[in-house]
Amino acid sequence: MKKSIALIVVIAMLAISMLALVGCGSGEDSQVKVINIALTEEEYAFGVDKNQPELLEEVNEFIAEIQADGTFDEILDKYFGEGTPVPVESAELDASKDQLVVATNAGFEPFEFTEGDKFLGIDMEIAALLAERLGKELVISNMDFDAVCLSVGQGKADIAMAGLTIKEDRKEYVNFSDKYYDAAQMLIVKASEKAFDDAKVAADVEAVLSELSSDTKIGVQNSTTGQFYLEGDEDWGFDGYDVQCIGYKSGSLAVQDMLNGNISYVIIDEAPAQFISEAINEMN
Repeated sequence: MKKSIALIVVIAMLAISMLALVGCGSGEDSQVKVINIALTEEEYAFGVDKNQPELLEEVNEFIAEIQADGTFDEILDKYFGEGTPVPVESAELDASKDQLVVATNAGFEPFEFTEGDKFLGIDMEIAALLAERLGKELVISNMDFDAVCLSVGQGKADIAMAGLTIKEDRKEYVNFSDKYYDAAQMLIVKASEKAFDDAKVAADVEAVLSELSSDTKIGVQNSTTGQFYLEGDEDWGFDGYDVQCIGYKSGSLAVQDMLNGNISYVIIDEAPAQFISEAINEMN
């Protein structure tokens, strides 16, 4: 079976990190599974500098074009199908040049991640095409996820491209483009976990989560929808759960910590959940 470069890269990255884990065991103790039930309904978009309305217009036209001509589907196939990902290089920031500065968090495979000094991922390939369309040199600024929109709001970047869910409080810092991807939160558990085996719909998963004890630890990526879902968020209409929400810089770190026995479950976006789980199971 053909493996994409993206999956091989993630496996290599996880292999290095997993060497540091203690007591992960073997067999089902080192395998994970995704509970394939959408817990939320979300829309990804790009966050554009409020002071650049012309850029927002260009981005929306660009999104429409790549979705209409098949380019977007070709990019998706590189990460979910049999296509070959194309690494993206970032230029050095130089105020004297005409550059497109993209703020991202390159720990959110398959949307953005790194291989050496190059970037890979759905958003990164879109960023490269957008910069080419605009006739600008591409600069990718990698940072913690919770700083991405703030960076654009402060004028340090032109656009945020980081698997961003459209959310009201983020509109304080950016103008969102039209949506380009539908997403959802999903639960990752150890392969041996049986608590969700009978779940058929979101309400079934939520019933199990609601019955967990208050000392149950569930991992999320910091400042993502998974955290809002678990802790509760009025804007989203999330009631939250009486559990301990443990934040990580990336979903892969959270899953590793689950395998190490420090947390019980992980809630992250669907595509990263599938991508990370497949990589870990291929490795073990």
